[in-house]
Amino acid sequence: MDDVEDPAQRYDSRPAGRESVRSDPARGELRIHLGAAPGVGKTYAALCEARRRRDRGTDVVVGLVETHGRSRTAELLEGLEVLPRRTVVHRGTALTELDVDAVLERAPEVVVVDELAHTNAPGSRHARRYSDVEEILAAGIDVISTVNVQHLESLHDVVERITGTRQHETVPDDVVRAAEQVELVDITPEALRRRLAHGNVYPAERIDASLAHYFRTGNLIALRELALLWVADQVDVALRRYRADEDIDEVWEARERVVVAVTGGPESLTVLRRAARIARRAGSADLLCVQVLRGDGVVVRDGGRGTGRDLRRLAKEVGASFHTVVGDDVAAALLEFARGANATQLVLGTSRRSRLARLVDPGIGARAVAASGAIDVHLVSHVEPRSDGGAENPGRGPWLGTLLRGRRALRGWPAAVVLPMLATCFGWLFPIVGLSTDTVAFFLATVLTAIIGGLAPAVVAALFGGALLNYFFTPPLHTFTIGRFEDLVAVTTMLVIAVLVAAVVDRADRRAAQAAQARAEATLLASFARVVISRSDPLPRLLERVREAFGFDSVAVLERGSKSSWTVSAQVPVEADHPGTDPSDADPSDADADVEIDEGSHLVGRGRTLTAAENRLFATVAGPALLALRNRRISAEAVDAARRAEASGLRTALLSAVGHDLRTPLSAIKAAVSSLRDPGLELAASDRDELLATVEESGDRLVGLVDNLLDSSRLASGAVTPHRAEVCAGEIALAAAAALPRAEDRARVRVDSGVFPDDVEVDPGLTERIVANLVDNALRHGGAGPVAVRTSAHGDRVEIRVVDTGPGVDRDAELFVAFQRLADHDTAGSPGGLGLGLHVARGFARAMGGTLEPEETPGGGLTMVLSLPRAGTPGPRRPVVAGTAAS
Repeated sequence: MDDVEDPAQRYDSRPAGRESVRSDPARGELRIHLGAAPGVGKTYAALCEARRRRDRGTDVVVGLVETHGRSRTAELLEGLEVLPRRTVVHRGTALTELDVDAVLERAPEVVVVDELAHTNAPGSRHARRYSDVEEILAAGIDVISTVNVQHLESLHDVVERITGTRQHETVPDDVVRAAEQVELVDITPEALRRRLAHGNVYPAERIDASLAHYFRTGNLIALRELALLWVADQVDVALRRYRADEDIDEVWEARERVVVAVTGGPESLTVLRRAARIARRAGSADLLCVQVLRGDGVVVRDGGRGTGRDLRRLAKEVGASFHTVVGDDVAAALLEFARGANATQLVLGTSRRSRLARLVDPGIGARAVAASGAIDVHLVSHVEPRSDGGAENPGRGPWLGTLLRGRRALRGWPAAVVLPMLATCFGWLFPIVGLSTDTVAFFLATVLTAIIGGLAPAVVAALFGGALLNYFFTPPLHTFTIGRFEDLVAVTTMLVIAVLVAAVVDRADRRAAQAAQARAEATLLASFARVVISRSDPLPRLLERVREAFGFDSVAVLERGSKSSWTVSAQVPVEADHPGTDPSDADPSDADADVEIDEGSHLVGRGRTLTAAENRLFATVAGPALLALRNRRISAEAVDAARRAEASGLRTALLSAVGHDLRTPLSAIKAAVSSLRDPGLELAASDRDELLATVEESGDRLVGLVDNLLDSSRLASGAVTPHRAEVCAGEIALAAAAALPRAEDRARVRVDSGVFPDDVEVDPGLTERIVANLVDNALRHGGAGPVAVRTSAHGDRVEIRVVDTGPGVDRDAELFVAFQRLADHDTAGSPGGLGLGLHVARGFARAMGGTLEPEETPGGGLTMVLSLPRAGTPGPRRPVVAGTAAS
């Protein structure tokens, strides 16, 4: 009885009416049976569904079902058409897989394909079975499939931590979410363990190990909860989509959600903690933390530097998501957000406002309670000092705040008193004018007050002016009694005019302010764009401009690493001891301002909380920041590509040069040694000596080639450290000429032995290597003429010149590039080497503070000029760095 369907409860995540709706009529529908663990009855449920559809007249076939030896599952296959599988041979083993071509050729209405996350055998059309299913769906065939919760991509690491077993087969969550129906096949852990113990899941030899490890009760409870929560999330998404499509605003209490409003004030942390306790008592309800910002760009309340960061950190600790509400009417904005989230409870903090303040404005809490409808509103008391703000009434109310805010109101209140009094003085000073003129004067006072101060001062000016007009100029005089109807009309008209003019002026003032703000924002964004366009690496400068514009202590770009940890990609300022620049604190949720500029990349600012208008402007910086970040990435990729290309070119040149130039002396050595060892070959003493000289000469050449290779490697790695000493330049030239291996070469070299210049401060060994390389190049490429080595002094430099009278080189010849041989530019085809001699020589010269440059020899030929610092001249005392020897 354990293998039948009854013990398993099945939950369908499909919203009402979904079965009759398809986004693409030509595409098949996917139905997935999701289980918490193997053995819960997914395949059994899928086959039961297939049999029900067959009984209703639907054309159903079985593409692939794994029974795993379960007899009751195999019984359900009886009477169903089962398609043959495709055989794949891998490493001598025959494996069977789903035959997609057979399914497409058979073209049924519904096909059953078990184990959606399965990995196909190598050589299959698709690497994963869900790709096979995708192809079948695209052909218009409905598919019934199965998957376990541990195979979902987003949960497999969680399952590994719970069970200690790593899942190598996963399926993307999007594939499962895209299914028209996801049905949870559920069973209690105790019932599943009984199934396992009765042998209905695994063979007998696997039962004890499975019960003791993967199928422990605690593991099964955790897996069951993961499956239930995953399906519940999909149901919640479907519910939100349905409510949005049907334009439903009223709260459906299908799931507890708690919205807590915070302002950044000192009471916010207390309110958030209390809301977290309310959410836990409501059965681990969803908790949404909302920061309140007014739509005019004014922060509702600012608790000081760092409060916003503390709020985000606490929200993260208590498991709350962080959001921002922007609106002039904070209570309405909060309720709109709560209804959009289908929240059931709203938590607000009370304030310590006076009764007089409550008479003017009842506060956000009272307005939220009055308009909450089905949403429960909690007013949380706290011990913070009394203020005009607070979470209940953060800042002044929207009407009173608009009434009293700004410099215009400060100028308008004196005008509301002074201008009506001036109109009264005008009437007293000019008694000959009539009442109509006096009335016009008071009208003028009211209009001027409206222009200067806005609505509230204009209303006061109208009332005050009407009272003065009635008291001093309308009969009965010196009383506040209105004796005539036209006097009442005059006072009422003044009041109406005051309101209308003030409304027009206020609107014009707001539009002017918005236009000015828009111009400022456009100018700021244009400056950001210029920074991005005009610089090769604009990201640091852009961050500096953002920091200056918004007044942050620090601005950084954070990127998510491979282990879901955040790293600082760029940051200003770069000082580690500056506030907010600690890379270990790199988390967008801890920042005072955060905007996502790319997937896995965030622009964050620390140091102050932004207003609503600043937040909107800060969000627009994401565009230039993304361009700057991509610019940096492209530049880095270009440099890396150039480096790889250069390395590849050097590697190719090295293999080509070494392959040729090492083979020549090795071939000569082998030929000479073979001749010497041949017992049947009689050699004269002179011939034997010549062969031995060939071996020695070829060996010397090999040593020179290897030395140049090693020297080039040392230069590239920055491992050349000159050991300086004061030596005579002429002695170095003589030693280099005397070290030539062949006597005929030494005979061709002439060292001017006149008056030698002062000593040079160099590394004698490196300098001798340089001169030897230059002389060797001159002998090999300078024709058959003599080679002269001359020394001279010029100021604080000593020059050693190696002069030949050969064909010379072209002006654009790249003499000092590694593996570039002089023979490549020599039409005479003179013998070449690795092309490292001059490259190494220049590198050694630079390491000692010298230079090596070519000149034309008068009359034809090439002169290499080695310039070295004279003894006692300050020079570089550091090892040569990588790239120093580059030409």
